[in-house]
Amino acid sequence: MQIGSIAPHIALYNTERKKIDLNDYQGKKIVLFFFPAAWTGTCTAEMCSIRDDYSYYEGLRAEVFGISVDSPLALKKFKEEQQIGFQLLSDFNKEVIRAYGVYRQDFVCEMHGVAERSVFIIGSDGTIQYREVLENPGNLPDFPALKRALETIN
Repeated sequence: MQIGSIAPHIALYNTERKKIDLNDYQGKKIVLFFFPAAWTGTCTAEMCSIRDDYSYYEGLRAEVFGISVDSPLALKKFKEEQQIGFQLLSDFNKEVIRAYGVYRQDFVCEMHGVAERSVFIIGSDGTIQYREVLENPGNLPDFPALKRALETIN
């Protein structure tokens, strides 16, 4: 997915096993944080960083979603343990990570088919306004660049 393109549709289950359809958030800014797997060191650090800055995102009226291929039940436990206040969505069937072009074949411990660590901002018009895909899953997103972009997007 390139900047300016229409964002692929997302309808995934959250930690309460409720289907969340991002079409219900039309007209809002949406920040998607794709991460490889719950409980891994960098993923936990990333989600906790977002948790700690969540009021910033709320202040910009942005809807934040974390997306991984973990099951809804695993994400629920992770969310509870890390006290995460934003929605985590399960792409267990790996359809969304493929649609966004962030499918990573190989990961640690011979895990196959996880999300590349990446961030997308979808503007209120439904187009991709910001994109960062990290080649090294051990790196965190560029949060300052993300925040600068989010502040300029309608």
